[in-house]
Amino acid sequence: MTATEPLTRAAEARLSLGTAAARTLATTTKTRPQMQGISPRWLLRMLPWVEAAGGAYRVNRRLTYTVGDGRVSFTNVGADVRVVPQELAELALLRGFDDEDTLTALAGRFVQHEYAAGEVIVRHGGPLDEVVLVAHGKVAKVAPGEYGDEITLATLADGDHFGDELLSGISRNWPFTVKAVTPVIVLTLRAEAFADLNGRSERLREHVREMLAAGEKPQNAKGESEIEMSSGHDGEPLLPGTFADYETSPREYELAVAQTILRVHTRVTDLYNEPMNQLDEQLRLTTEALRERQEHELVNNREFGLLHNADLKSRFQTRSGPPTPDDLDELVSRRRKTKFFLAHPRAIAAFGRECTRRGLYPEGTVVEDKAVPAWRGVPILPCDKIPVSEAGTTSILAMRTGVEDHGVIGLHQTGLPDEVQPGLNVRFEGINDQAVASYLVSAYYSAAVLVPDALGVLENVEIAR
Repeated sequence: MTATEPLTRAAEARLSLGTAAARTLATTTKTRPQMQGISPRWLLRMLPWVEAAGGAYRVNRRLTYTVGDGRVSFTNVGADVRVVPQELAELALLRGFDDEDTLTALAGRFVQHEYAAGEVIVRHGGPLDEVVLVAHGKVAKVAPGEYGDEITLATLADGDHFGDELLSGISRNWPFTVKAVTPVIVLTLRAEAFADLNGRSERLREHVREMLAAGEKPQNAKGESEIEMSSGHDGEPLLPGTFADYETSPREYELAVAQTILRVHTRVTDLYNEPMNQLDEQLRLTTEALRERQEHELVNNREFGLLHNADLKSRFQTRSGPPTPDDLDELVSRRRKTKFFLAHPRAIAAFGRECTRRGLYPEGTVVEDKAVPAWRGVPILPCDKIPVSEAGTTSILAMRTGVEDHGVIGLHQTGLPDEVQPGLNVRFEGINDQAVASYLVSAYYSAAVLVPDALGVLENVEIAR
């Protein structure tokens, strides 16, 4: 034995009670169950919620004349792209035309062309002698400005079209130039090809005549039936009579539901309820998950989700790919009283990079005592429910809200049996033979866009550049 061994053993000998043993007598300080999937859910917080008695909400509007401004769909076999014949009814003068044989023949007359970025597709001042469908890629409509420079009128992408005035038979020149921003595939229909088919089909000629006659109905800048009136007159002229016409088939929004069955063993709720109530914690986490699903549906549901219910006239394309101040200005300028932007956090970061690149440092704002970024004083709120494609593109929404402002509203119904939150209830379903108690947890909700221009979407926003 060396001289240092007694000292080592003395140091290793415990002189007091160890912490491991002491914890057997101590009350542990613990947290409530944590959940990583909880997001700020700004959309649910910012939407004004309206009572939908009877589970449905009808949106009555003034009569609007539909002009067929929808997008066209395509199919492809390898590099060969074709327009879906029935989708040609989205063109203004073909709206409602259902002769499939004629539409199929018309689709077969479209010719595919490909352009590289920067190439001109149609040129300002040239004869308007073809209908152009954008099958893939992005194009810019530009025209000479008042001061000799070139101005961008619009940016078009997959499914958009231009030149369908050709179908009316009116001879005119192109009022703009269209350039490819990215590599583009377009399908074109020459005037001669349409004239040949139009001469063969009596139904097509009759339909075009009817649509041209319908387009002569008086309407305002928003496409609504005009309310005639007189102003600035003197004396006793005969005043026009008028009335505000309504849509005969207004849209009704039915409340959707997100549900799950929560199961808890009675032994757990009987014996392990201190210091935290097990059933309450299970319900809290389940409710959080349902609210997350609710916000996801309000954004993405094909029936009432905001991304799918934005009017086609209120969908815009970025000028260069990433979200720039110019793009957000476009969104703000297309509606009055924009309440907020809604964007994926990565899109907000991409916008910040574009501002920094230009030397701009926009001031933020405060919403519900929380500092958030803003542009032109309009808050930019994060929402991770907005999808991001594999190509690194997403969308940014801008909206006006509230019934008084004819905006976007949320729909729910309160006063439900066993309600625990507005529009959310928990119904006890009983205890099975394994002593497991079941609770049906349900959330009822929807969203409505009262006027089309209340909601705008900036599409194909690049966030990976």
